[in-house]
Amino acid sequence: MSRLQFRTLFFGFLLAMTQIPAFAETVAIVGVTAHTNTQKGTLYDATVLIDGERILAVGTDVEIPEDARLIEATGSIVTPGFMNSASHLGLTEVSSVDSTSDYSVEGGPLGAAFDVQYALNANSELVALARSDGLARAVSIPERAAVAPFAGLGALLHLRSGPSILQQPRIGLFVEIGGQTSDESGGSRSAQWVILRRALDEAGRLRRNSRSIPSRDSYFSRYDLETLQEVSDGEMPLIIGADRESDIHQAIRLKQEYGIRIVLRGGAEAWLVADELAAASIPVVIDPSFNLPQYFDQLNVRDDSAAILQKAGVLISFKVSSIHTSYDSGFTLREVAGIAVSNGLDYSAALKALTINAAETWQISDHYGTLQAGKDADVVIWDGDPLEPSTLPVAIFVNGTQISQQTRQTRLRDRYHPNRN
Repeated sequence: MSRLQFRTLFFGFLLAMTQIPAFAETVAIVGVTAHTNTQKGTLYDATVLIDGERILAVGTDVEIPEDARLIEATGSIVTPGFMNSASHLGLTEVSSVDSTSDYSVEGGPLGAAFDVQYALNANSELVALARSDGLARAVSIPERAAVAPFAGLGALLHLRSGPSILQQPRIGLFVEIGGQTSDESGGSRSAQWVILRRALDEAGRLRRNSRSIPSRDSYFSRYDLETLQEVSDGEMPLIIGADRESDIHQAIRLKQEYGIRIVLRGGAEAWLVADELAAASIPVVIDPSFNLPQYFDQLNVRDDSAAILQKAGVLISFKVSSIHTSYDSGFTLREVAGIAVSNGLDYSAALKALTINAAETWQISDHYGTLQAGKDADVVIWDGDPLEPSTLPVAIFVNGTQISQQTRQTRLRDRYHPNRN
């Protein structure tokens, strides 16, 4: 056996020995400041009791079972695991290498029916990195399909250890509207809205007569129309990527006329129509760090837009810039939340945008988003304020299992750091 082979086997053995086993157990985290995201608010010197995959109790007078594993975390902060509402986790490894990215399709028949769920890679190094930064949930989104303005179907991820991170496929149908994508729709923003409306109309006709087939001059395949039926029936939302105020008005009008669920993603100028969005109950997935226009659609962007939207009653959750949709998607998510707070957003509102607001946006708040009995045990213990970039997780539980915080980065550090033992 060569030295290289021996070192590889030995390092693999050490790595296997350090992995935390995945088995159900009762865990009591005591002495913490718990941000519950419930009417209880923030609890001090509290105990969070985990039993298997669920939270059993949260409070200051929790009775701890004798067989519970005790984690003394006095002075630490505990939150639900965070959620990124627009990522490429599981769909790419190196963004500059096309062969590692599966969130776009260049040709073929798929528009609305393009579905990213089949490409998800639970073993991605970027999934482990996001998890180690306190991310428990994410929505992985398509970037572009063959039929504009459709991008395709996204997937809801639960970043647990194991071979599958898919929690719910077809979490929503994504479309991209705006000046930067109009070339793919004949060079006109109006064409994007006409195509989208025609697609919904044809899907409605197919719903009324399921035996019919698209006419020869139809712009859409039956696969696309069947997907759009799920939007028309309210089974999944239409997620509209748009920034310009006029496009946001069109999104509101679309919801009113078709009676469908809509989520706005991006929304650089959404603050201009905050009251209308609140009245229409349209959630907004926003990047609070985005404050300089890159395109003409974003001329009115401002750094306190998250605070304005939240004050108006809009349900906001967070995403990050395109360069961090996969790499550092957990760390950067915490950073943008801190930026929102520094620009006027209430601290507790920022924590909710990272958790329960995202859960409500994607309709999973019945089991995720708060620290309370019965919810999924996605729990993070922090060594300080989680919205400070220098803060690190002390321990991370996803689905009730404490996960290893080892990543490719930590393994490289441990192997090559000059001061390693």
